[in-house]
Amino acid sequence: MIPPLIVETAIEQGIDIIAITDHNSSANVQAVQKAATGLPLTVLPGMELQTSEEVHCLCLFDRLDQLEELQKVVDASLPRMQNQPEHFGEQFVVDETGEFIRREDRLLIISTSLTITQAFNLVDSLDGLFIPAHVDRKAFGLIENLGFVPTDIPIEALEISRHLSISRIESQFPQIKSFPLLRGGDAHSLNEFLGANNFTIESPTIEEIILAIRSSEDRKLTIS
Repeated sequence: MIPPLIVETAIEQGIDIIAITDHNSSANVQAVQKAATGLPLTVLPGMELQTSEEVHCLCLFDRLDQLEELQKVVDASLPRMQNQPEHFGEQFVVDETGEFIRREDRLLIISTSLTITQAFNLVDSLDGLFIPAHVDRKAFGLIENLGFVPTDIPIEALEISRHLSISRIESQFPQIKSFPLLRGGDAHSLNEFLGANNFTIESPTIEEIILAIRSSEDRKLTIS
């Protein structure tokens, strides 16, 4: 997906907040933000970080400098392995028009050495929002890999995949029923945009999103 088409598709579908959360990488976030300049779309900087337990976690921020600090730690915690495009696909970095800038030669689809607790504490120290992703999935999901939601970190919310219906949560995943839930977009192509999370907030910021997750101060979160 190239930045102008990401922005165009989101706006066409009535989505006004998206987050760019590439796997262990922040390299293309700014390009999408630039592509959305002057348009009715907020692009939050983020990352899908893979912990040492092989759990995918969304790390969301207000500002690029926060994400850049996370990237420094992620870079230091990734194994020094080269990407093999013939097996894992290309890892392109592009500009706001979608023009090629460079290839990312380091393999990004592997686990960092950060535990989920370390990752949470790092994101929290940077004033970000940490959400375990698609917790119901067998691949890289929290419940499959850990069997439980950690109690030593104050997780605000969990993300469920697009395939899990609300009616099945209590019977299939009783561990998560007491947590606020977001519906995962996890869009890898333009036709996968969902727009399934509806926030009643005053501004598109992490602070406001957290208030909505907590159903605090008249902020609300509903999912479809």
